[in-house]
Amino acid sequence: MITHTLLLLALAAPGSPLVDAVSGENALHHLRAFQAIADAHGGNRAAGTPGHDASAAYVADRLREAGYEVEMQPFTFDFYRELEPARVLSGRHVQQEVTTLAYSGSGKVRARPQRVGRGCADADFKRFVPRRIAVVQRGVCSFAVKTANAVQAGARAVVVVNQDGPFRGTLGKPQRVPVVGVPAKAGKRIGHAGRVTVQTKTSSETRTTHNVIAQTRAGSTHDVVMVGAHLDSVLEGPGINDNGSGSAAVLEIALQTAKFTPQRAVRFAWWGAEEEGLLGSTHYVKNLSAAQRADIEVYLNLDMVASTNHIYGIYDGDDSDKMGAGPGPEGSAKVEKAFERFYQGRGLPYRGTDFDGRSDYGPFIAAGIAAGGLFTGAEAVKTPEEAKLFGGTAGAPYDPCYHKACDDLRNVNSHVLDINTDAVAAVVAEYAGAM
Repeated sequence: MITHTLLLLALAAPGSPLVDAVSGENALHHLRAFQAIADAHGGNRAAGTPGHDASAAYVADRLREAGYEVEMQPFTFDFYRELEPARVLSGRHVQQEVTTLAYSGSGKVRARPQRVGRGCADADFKRFVPRRIAVVQRGVCSFAVKTANAVQAGARAVVVVNQDGPFRGTLGKPQRVPVVGVPAKAGKRIGHAGRVTVQTKTSSETRTTHNVIAQTRAGSTHDVVMVGAHLDSVLEGPGINDNGSGSAAVLEIALQTAKFTPQRAVRFAWWGAEEEGLLGSTHYVKNLSAAQRADIEVYLNLDMVASTNHIYGIYDGDDSDKMGAGPGPEGSAKVEKAFERFYQGRGLPYRGTDFDGRSDYGPFIAAGIAAGGLFTGAEAVKTPEEAKLFGGTAGAPYDPCYHKACDDLRNVNSHVLDINTDAVAAVVAEYAGAM
């Protein structure tokens, strides 16, 4: 394992050979390739589609050209598509801002609605009348649990009511009944309606996709430094910031690392089906033996590292911010400090960001592997304090095109991409040594 002394001796400061070698312009070149792939394949690079397959082939080809042996790790998943927008009618009123929850069943149901509270416990459905539409409040338990309880009680459809505005969510696996989400105001109207119509049109089927994995030929394999990013986009767009940016940065670092002889092996991964629920990284970690898990010293995650209204966010390995989830496994605090040293060395501001479970570090943390990484922001809005610290626009999303068709090449801050590519290269060099 890496000792404290070895870390201090490693070449980690900005200006180390690997940091000098990586290039933001090279990462942008890969982003242009991802954009061209999306343009040629229906506008997206979602898992289970030709766009993702072509993206994986592009990454694998570049790695092989650099001398890597590439593993294409297959796994199956439930591929879901919304074929038409959901509709909810209460009386003659067409509800606005209705969303289909991912993996909703397909169909048209007209029935009486019945409110059942959160829908998280059997007791919530004690007085539920079968064949009605269950109206549940968002919160406490997952959408999948609410739906399972409703279906067991005989519900023909499920309406999930948000605390405020519209929202998106996933049920995790295909369901037999239509499941939609509505804002609070619409939920109140539906709950008092005599009869309601819920209509969805969706498709679910089993498809195969791949993780792309490559490792340096040199270096100890008993304290592997692992770097990963999800390669898939959502179906709505090309996913150039989410997460072409992380994938491009990892690819650039991998290609440059091939020119060095690290003391510890560096393993690179591009995950499939992250947008479907961290499926690629979960499959990978699940299939590691206990010895293989123990051989991974640290996992570094890059997911959205070039947001236009950015922050420089470092995953809070030591839970010093006391926000949301607790600290990562032992060693995660050192990862956070390593990234902090990089930004301090460049005279750049940074802040902690919570391990909220929304990206591919999740399965590694669950397996007890030290983790860390970078995040420049998604759909949440920038605070006035952050605008003072990082620039940009307070009250606007970090990424205004998050999960939208406009997440294209225009939705990338190339300077931020360059900085963060350097940051990850610096931490890889610190942990791997001799770079």
